[in-house]
Amino acid sequence: MLSQRESYFIRPLSVMAEVGIRNSAIRGLFLKMAKKRLYDEVVVKNVTARPRRIQEEKYLMVRNMLNSIEKLFQENHLSHEAVNGVLKILVGEVLLNDIGHRKRAFQEDRGSHPGFLTISPTNTCNLCCRGCYAASSRKENIRLDYNTFNRIIDEKTRLWNSHFCVISGGEPFLYQDDGKGLLDIAREHTDNYFLVYTNGTLIDRSLASRLAQAGNITPAISVEGMEQETDQRRGRGVYRKILKAMRHLRDAGIPFGISVTATKNNADLVVSDRFVDFFFEEQGVAYAWIFQYLPIGRQFDTDLMVTPEQRLKMYHREQVLIRDRGYFIADFWNSGPVSNGCISAGREGGYLYIDWKGDVMPCVFFPYTVDNIGEIYRRGGDLNSVLDSPFFKSLRSWQREYGYLKPAQEVGDLIVPCPYRDHYNRAWKITVDSQARPADRAAAEALEDETYREKMINYGDGVANLFDDIWDRMYIDPETAASGRNP
Repeated sequence: MLSQRESYFIRPLSVMAEVGIRNSAIRGLFLKMAKKRLYDEVVVKNVTARPRRIQEEKYLMVRNMLNSIEKLFQENHLSHEAVNGVLKILVGEVLLNDIGHRKRAFQEDRGSHPGFLTISPTNTCNLCCRGCYAASSRKENIRLDYNTFNRIIDEKTRLWNSHFCVISGGEPFLYQDDGKGLLDIAREHTDNYFLVYTNGTLIDRSLASRLAQAGNITPAISVEGMEQETDQRRGRGVYRKILKAMRHLRDAGIPFGISVTATKNNADLVVSDRFVDFFFEEQGVAYAWIFQYLPIGRQFDTDLMVTPEQRLKMYHREQVLIRDRGYFIADFWNSGPVSNGCISAGREGGYLYIDWKGDVMPCVFFPYTVDNIGEIYRRGGDLNSVLDSPFFKSLRSWQREYGYLKPAQEVGDLIVPCPYRDHYNRAWKITVDSQARPADRAAAEALEDETYREKMINYGDGVANLFDDIWDRMYIDPETAASGRNP
């Protein structure tokens, strides 16, 4: 989380947009100055007193975001409305105003102010992918009613000063209620920027044109690798439909990215030069989210997880792609240092998750719940009500105990930050003690399965054995040395 002071470097972007954003000379000069100012504020001054390497990684993430924006302008891949969305909402609101608001709220002890939330408004999907975390299919059509969906966006904007929202599914572009869909939500909330995770198969020329007119939506299209890997999981012909969707998005001037599920079968491929060059250089993606497969949802399989050794290899490759090649790539969970660790359960600057039934969960990948937003609204509550549950409070307490906002020398290993993936026994205990209920049948089976629990604990131990030395040597030891104390 960048501090209010750290975010000041971005403010001139709003002015630049008004006086000559399309002028390459002005744009190039500004970005050069912005990156220098960014490094000085985030890394050199480091007013939040985080370990220096953490601050370097934050700097690189924002630097690479600026690189992506610059490339979009250079290649003329932004519609007029998309320019306004990127500069006025994503930069002006999300990266400037929202960060400053949360910093002040935290300093004044006004409670937790999450930075965003993720909503899956429908579980309906036109595909049936193996291992889908949501177990989505064509057979069911469970959805949030439009008024509830709309109210959630309104409340998180008003109560948390949050102008960023992630939409997942099911397939979000299939959402319909009362004759309205996702684009209606975007049009009603023009002060919000929406990141939409989609399988991409429904993005034709017509939908791309409507997305361009909205200007505040960026699709993140799911791929598993190249054609063989993607079709193997998602269905024959899906990969070719994805490439057509990307062409439509480029033609319409919409910034878009990819969402990659890394498993033990494709871990090497999705961080390879072949994969990255194809999507970033040839297809024009602006960003990539890598989600290491977590055994939840349909036909969950612990043996499909990226192995600890593969995860370490991915970490080193991602450092090259981020540091040396300048790509905007975030790995859940190898990029944990950038976010100061786990961001679930409505942590300051973090998020929470609401599914198509209205069930509220700490995280998309933590499928247990104690609250339902519909029931909360019927009781006269609001979004803030979910933050006070013992379930969420216990998880936020663990986050603080593990290292969030602790002195630099005491921060826990944030490369392995996830309570569910990396510290499963703690997540299991918090879930049971809080009497959280499973969100679906698969979550119920996992909670009761001793073999599952044992495998998850062993996985966390295996990852820690590989990463804790890196954490101490590269992140903590330099802080200890700088403080004048012996390691």
